[in-house]
Amino acid sequence: MWIELTNLVEPGHVCSLRPMTDPILSVTNLNIMLGNRVVIHDLSFEIQKGDCLAIIGPNGAGKTVLLRALLHLIAYEGQIRWSNEVRLGYVPQKTAANRQLPISANDLLAAKAGFLKLPSAESEQVSTELGLTKELLNTRIGNLSGGQFQKVLIAFALLGRPNVLLFDEPTASLDELTEERIYELLQSLQKDRGMTILLVSHDLSVVYQNADMVLCLSKGKLCMGPPREILTPAMLQELYGAPPQFYGHIHNH
Repeated sequence: MWIELTNLVEPGHVCSLRPMTDPILSVTNLNIMLGNRVVIHDLSFEIQKGDCLAIIGPNGAGKTVLLRALLHLIAYEGQIRWSNEVRLGYVPQKTAANRQLPISANDLLAAKAGFLKLPSAESEQVSTELGLTKELLNTRIGNLSGGQFQKVLIAFALLGRPNVLLFDEPTASLDELTEERIYELLQSLQKDRGMTILLVSHDLSVVYQNADMVLCLSKGKLCMGPPREILTPAMLQELYGAPPQFYGHIHNH
């Protein structure tokens, strides 16, 4: 069974895919326009339950736009079908929350828990899993470090026990140690909870190490496959238009 989000358009190009036995997401002939500009054209792909899909591509290729379409937050043509068992969580690259508001991290989490009518025990469990201390939870969000606030946003997304997490640039503007801890957290969510993760990232070494599949978005070129097949110097030079030597280090990890 599927959740139908929109209507089909005429068939177009389909990316090369590996065989899928139980796709949790199926996208067919997806087209997205912003104003008069075509951002995504004729994109088709599937994701299997429990996979980590990394979405890569140069700036302006439509990575964030794709996530927003998958969440049904913007208009599009084509078909997006989530399995009916899906519960979605989303961590945006930028949040509209005003960090100067006099609210604590705990207030932020309590607001969502109240909206979803969740027991207080669930907020406490999520906070414990992410290592959010009472001191941190009682701190105003404007006084949190970038890494601390990112963890609070992840906790916010995990309330309601989602089994699919959409994560847009999880470590943007974070220091290297905090970045490493965030990716370790994502790995544990995938391994321990069997969570499906859609990850937008510019860090190709992290993509190479953690992703099961890679979806490339670039003007005039769409491709999808395992990291070892996609993250090659020739493919990346074609995708980004940069010298392949720049990406050579990813194969050493």
